[in-house]
Formats: sequence, structure tokens, C-alpha cells
Amino acid sequence: MNLILLGAPGAGKGTQAEVISEALSIPQISTGNILREAVKNGTEFGLKAKAAMESGALVSDEVVIGILKDRIAQDDCKNGFILDGFPRTVPQAEALEGMGVNIDKVVEIYVPDETISKRLSGRRVCEGCGASYHTDFKPSRVAGKCDKCGGNTVIRKDDEPATVLERLKVYHEQTAPLKDFYAKRGKLETVIGQEEVSETSKLTLKAVGA
Repeated sequence: MNLILLGAPGAGKGTQAEVISEALSIPQISTGNILREAVKNGTEFGLKAKAAMESGALVSDEVVIGILKDRIAQDDCKNGFILDGFPRTVPQAEALEGMGVNIDKVVEIYVPDETISKRLSGRRVCEGCGASYHTDFKPSRVAGKCDKCGGNTVIRKDDEPATVLERLKVYHEQTAPLKDFYAKRGKLETVIGQEEVSETSKLTLKAVGA
């Protein structure tokens, strides 16, 4: 099954992608991860992505699709995959169709903006090993220090309150129209994000028939 997960930044798409990946034994493809991988490996598209990221611009559709094409051609995607973070715009969705990539279902994880703002502004990431924490929901044992490696935990620029509001604004302007795009194709399922992650997971698995 080829799936797309939609949802505002901080709605919990990544977490639910892991749950589906385990249940259906298909890989989760996070655009962020494959972009970082391509940048690290210095591929043709990776170098183009790096230039855009460093200038603070969005990575172009052509570059993202080039990187994505390479990824879904790999063996582990033969039985399907989960796209997390792509497409972000209707033109990207159209480009995906143009590539001949069939998407079976699109699952939207819906969480209100005010809940997301609270979630993200409390998020802390270890500078050393990348472990993540939350000041309210998952604090480290010693404030400001990582439980795993003792490194400093910091707020990522992406999670600063002003940045969160800007990211949500971009999501509603650019990505939310995808709901209509896929609803018209009869592929959209909406899951309302619950307070307990496990409850959201149950609804998500039901939405994909797992």
C-alpha cells in the first residue's frame, strides 16, 4: 500500500508513520531524512537541496522529486511506502501523479493549531545525540541535559514560538489544499489526533485497514 500522511507540523505524522510502517512492514519515507541523506552523500540533487536550505529557501519540487524517485526505486519499497512530509503542495501532488506514482490512501492527522503551538514550543532536542524531550510531556531527568549522553538539550529554531506560527501559516496556505485534491480522488481519510498517542494510533491503523 502506497500511503501519504498529511498534517500540520507537530501533528504527530512521524509517530503515526512509524506505527503504520511496523504494522504493514513498509518503509516510512520522511522527506527531511532523505534530503539530509542526499545532502550528506553529496548527490547531484543533494547539493542543490543544500544550497536552498542554507539560503533559507524551500527546496524546489524538481529536486525533492528527484531525491524521492531514487528512494522509492529501492527494493524495500516494492510492497509500498509511507510518504511523510511530501507532497507539500498541489503542484507536487500533480508531479507525483505525473511520475506515475500511484497513491492508495492519504491519511490526515488533524490537531488544532493551539495544541500544536503548545507541543512544539516545549520540544527540546539534544545537541549531542539528537534525542528529543518535551518540557511538559517528556522532560529530561535534569533540566537542559540529555538522559542518554549528558549533552545540552536546546530548542530548535523550527520550534521557537514565532517560527511555529509561521510554519502553521505556510501549512494552511500551501499544504492544506491537498485535502481537497485527494478528497476529490476518493483517497482522503481524516484521523482526529487524540490526547493519548496510542488512541491516535488505533484510529490511524483503522484508517489504513491494518
